[in-house]
Amino acid sequence: FVVLKSFALSVFSFPVCPSLPPSIHPSISPLSLPWFSLIRTKPSVMASSNNVTPTNCSWWPISAMDEDGEITDGEKSEEPAIESKPNFSKDKLVLYHWTQSFISQKVRLVINEKGLLCEERDVSLPIAEHKEPWFMRLNLGEEVPVFIHGDTIVSDYNQIIEYLEANFGGETVAQLIPDAGSPLYERVQQYRELLDGLPMDAYTHGCILHPELTTDSMIPKYATAEIRRHLANAASELMKLDHEEPTLTEPYLSKQKKLMAKILDHDNVTYLKKILGELAMVLDQVEAELEKRKIEYEADVCLGALLHRLKFLGLSKKYWEDGSRPNLQSFFERVQKRYAFRKVLGDIHTTLLSAVLPNAFRMVKKKPPSFFGASFLMGSLGGMGYFAYWFLKKKYV
Repeated sequence: FVVLKSFALSVFSFPVCPSLPPSIHPSISPLSLPWFSLIRTKPSVMASSNNVTPTNCSWWPISAMDEDGEITDGEKSEEPAIESKPNFSKDKLVLYHWTQSFISQKVRLVINEKGLLCEERDVSLPIAEHKEPWFMRLNLGEEVPVFIHGDTIVSDYNQIIEYLEANFGGETVAQLIPDAGSPLYERVQQYRELLDGLPMDAYTHGCILHPELTTDSMIPKYATAEIRRHLANAASELMKLDHEEPTLTEPYLSKQKKLMAKILDHDNVTYLKKILGELAMVLDQVEAELEKRKIEYEADVCLGALLHRLKFLGLSKKYWEDGSRPNLQSFFERVQKRYAFRKVLGDIHTTLLSAVLPNAFRMVKKKPPSFFGASFLMGSLGGMGYFAYWFLKKKYV
């Protein structure tokens, strides 16, 4: 129970206690790129590259590493347990992601809607794998997702989407971005920016810290007290770093302080009510857009992922399940039946369990306890997973 409790808490919260990497790197500044969130009806099959070179994607080649996967002009670092050497073929697609990362989910939805064959490698944020040397060699910004195609690495959500659209297309591949200058282009760009500008981190932290604002939230009730404890520890840790680690660069400390300040803002009920009110206005615009739409689209990646997260947080009854936005409710019912949606996001009722168990097993593998302790833990987790499966199957299937 203790293991499940600690992992469940970490699944939907940002790490706020700084973890010192071997060297501090500046974050990569993402470019603000347009993206089409609507996918037209086309068969989902594996696509091949059309060799279009992106002109507005920030990328750098894997050739900076030697054949053993080591940085040629830097210090050696330990590889992850799951892979001893990075092995990227010319046309192989690889995505480093975290299953519960909102932007990672959107990228995975796009890849699956386009029908691309892509190897997915999970990078667990709760156990700080994004701060390990092997991952920092892929992305100095220590953030997921990271997309790799051959010898090209793309490390920003918008740029990944742009790269996928520029390099994978054709008659049998879903088109995500309409032709520039077409009547639909500007309209969907505005729709995309409207959804992409929503503060998902604020909704997540706010609903955990103030469950009274939610209805039927799927986040455990004990998470509120635990997150407040972590915030207090983060504050003391930052003060300690200021005095004991003078060699740390100011940008790193500043980044950690801003992160903690942002989460503290999410604890402000007045602020939360304000942004939730703004969310209602955005969803009103989405409802109107769905009402006007005469062509049925296959999927709307941004909107589908957004509604899935809002339902998990306990906001669905407030915003569409009360009958106030019937088009939104109808859309969510349809999108949940899509293959890509079910593959990436799964059943909403098993979201927490599917995030907790893999991390628990990986931690046991990474830092194994005593034989009897490990046996007890693995048996307990397996048993809880088994009973949870049958409970959910009986209740929802």
